[in-house]
Amino acid sequence: MTEKVVVLDTANPVEIYGVNDEKIEIVRKYFPALKIVVRGNEIKIRGEQQDIQLFEKKWKQLLNYYDNFGILTLSVIENLLRESSENMKLREEVEVNQNIILYGNNGIVIKARTPNQKKLVAAVEKHDVVFAIGPAGSGKTYTAVALAVRALKNKQVKRIILTRPAVEAGENLGFLPGDLKEKLDPYMQPIYDALADMIPADKLQLYLDNRTIQIAPLAFMRGRTLDNAFVILDEAQNTTQSQMKMFLTRMGNNAKFVITGDVTQIDLPSKQPSGLLQSIQILKEVEGISILYLNEADIVRHPLVKEIIQKYKSIEK
Repeated sequence: MTEKVVVLDTANPVEIYGVNDEKIEIVRKYFPALKIVVRGNEIKIRGEQQDIQLFEKKWKQLLNYYDNFGILTLSVIENLLRESSENMKLREEVEVNQNIILYGNNGIVIKARTPNQKKLVAAVEKHDVVFAIGPAGSGKTYTAVALAVRALKNKQVKRIILTRPAVEAGENLGFLPGDLKEKLDPYMQPIYDALADMIPADKLQLYLDNRTIQIAPLAFMRGRTLDNAFVILDEAQNTTQSQMKMFLTRMGNNAKFVITGDVTQIDLPSKQPSGLLQSIQILKEVEGISILYLNEADIVRHPLVKEIIQKYKSIEK
């Protein structure tokens, strides 16, 4: 007899075990020769070596499905345990549709939805530093966050770092209530919203607590070396030239940097030049760096957003 302990890497085991362990009961039905004991995040399996090896193979298939689709129903468990070819078919379907970046909460499909968003995905896969410039609603930040979450899920990086300059857009940060984090959280809300679509709430909180995912103002990047990380600088049009240089030189080994910004919405003081504008000029011919532009055709918010942006552009000419 052999005994093996499998540790479940999830903040909420009920998602995998089911209410009153109903999903585990299905697993037990398919492995009657094994004694399967569930306790917290650990599953203890006792039995013959060949039975345990088969269990581990099937269990990995179940967890892969959950990681891909964000959901694990009773019927899915039955199908995957009954016939491994069904799981192969599902995985092939994911791989065939290359526009799909990942599956978010409750199986929500998160994918590149426009030609330029597809170019952004391809650029990040090929280059270590990518600038994505485009108007509000063009999906540059959301796509970048999805790529970061995918990299974390695939264990290509150990952490995600999301940052932006704490520049006040017509508001005085100092008069907002609360400590520094509470003052800055509203500025970071678009990033929180994107993450909430892609990672279950309890697991997201765990990642934030153990700093697997870090969300911080740009000033907090000074002095750091960012290794094994997928790093996104959002609202980069509001960086100063010295801030942009500081940020780009934080890059460590096995790191991806994505810089997003909208050059039509610069909130810096009038005499303060944007670090984003300078960087895309001086770095445009550097090998390993990709600079791409999204436009009104990439806007995936309410149809009126595209029209509003076009009207504002017409009066700014």
